[in-house]
Amino acid sequence: MRNASQTRRRFFGNSGALLTSSALSASPSSAASQTPPAPIDYYDKLGVTKIINAAGTYTFLTASIMPPQVQAAVAEAAKHPVRLEALQKAANQYLATKLKCEGALVTAGAASALTLGTAACMTVANPTAIRRKPADMAGMKNEVIVQKAHRYDYDHALLNCGIRFVEVETIAEYESAFTSQTVMTHFFNAAEEGRISREDWIRVAHQHNVPCFNDAAADVPPISNLWAYTQMGFDLVTFSGGKGMRGPQNAGLLLGRKDLINAAIANNAPISESIGRGMKVAKEQIVGMVAAVDWFTEQSEETMQAEFRSRANKISAHLKSIPTLQATIVVPEIANHVPHLVLDYDHSRVKISAAEVAEQLRRGKPSIELNPATGKKGAQGLTGDKDSIVVGVWMLQPGEDMIVARSLHDVLSKACDPRRA
Repeated sequence: MRNASQTRRRFFGNSGALLTSSALSASPSSAASQTPPAPIDYYDKLGVTKIINAAGTYTFLTASIMPPQVQAAVAEAAKHPVRLEALQKAANQYLATKLKCEGALVTAGAASALTLGTAACMTVANPTAIRRKPADMAGMKNEVIVQKAHRYDYDHALLNCGIRFVEVETIAEYESAFTSQTVMTHFFNAAEEGRISREDWIRVAHQHNVPCFNDAAADVPPISNLWAYTQMGFDLVTFSGGKGMRGPQNAGLLLGRKDLINAAIANNAPISESIGRGMKVAKEQIVGMVAAVDWFTEQSEETMQAEFRSRANKISAHLKSIPTLQATIVVPEIANHVPHLVLDYDHSRVKISAAEVAEQLRRGKPSIELNPATGKKGAQGLTGDKDSIVVGVWMLQPGEDMIVARSLHDVLSKACDPRRA
């Protein structure tokens, strides 16, 4: 036994020397002196087609491209491990101060914020319910009042918590819809219809001591919206990180009352047995979201809008030779409040539908995606009753405006009726 013990001691002693030697040889100064590997283009490696985004900040098109300083912040954050709780706390405090609200939380996108905010309203006064919902709703308030016109594709983000919607249309219906089971009221900021204003929505909810949530996911710019809705009185507001703020696509913000933000944190990753456990936000995305807020709030509203109009004007100027073509710049009132270029033409002279134009640009090289309102009448406040082409210019990279212009000119000119040139 003594020999075995001595052997073990000699082994660990030698191993320690080897580890020390290995550690020294792999010291930070040694690693830093190595030439970093050339970046691999994994889109090419995987055979994925890159596109020119003449649509906008849509999730199915991977939203926006992060500005260089945000990309750099994400890359730097990837180099170092930290304690996640410390990072979350520091980022939340910084963002709350920056965005003039009581509390803030970086979430896994705006849809995640909808779930966490709803869970917060349900558990803020009953923390033991965090582990039970949605399987066991005993004794838990679960009614969410919403305008009928504000029901939308993201209902499931709230329904995941085990709530049920109570629909209203008029202010009288709203005032009488509150019961002992009402836990929250919900407002979709970009809804094109709905008879109850934001101000009345907040006023009535607060008369009943019920928190109200505003989904403003796509509603920056303007930059001031980042604090306008919490200052208006909404108890919770969410924004998407990967849209106008140009942060990581899988990040978002939940802003609002401190007690509700704390309750959302209690429902969030990395806490096990919580509804948000699968909504993990990595250190890179937390830092990226903070960097994006820094970048975005440093921008000039006037400069951004002028640049977007300049791109739209360049494209329309290049298309002047297309018969009957009319170009209009349209700025949606709420969501995606930036200049969009809308193109209309006489289809008896230019014999191609807007949808076919979009398809031809999609199949071209480079592949170009037009705004999804293209070819859809009355879509997103951009098109009227015409078969219009819609170019979203705000996510174009330098030089891409003229690539889009030339591609549109090529497709449209080929569709012109030569007998009426």
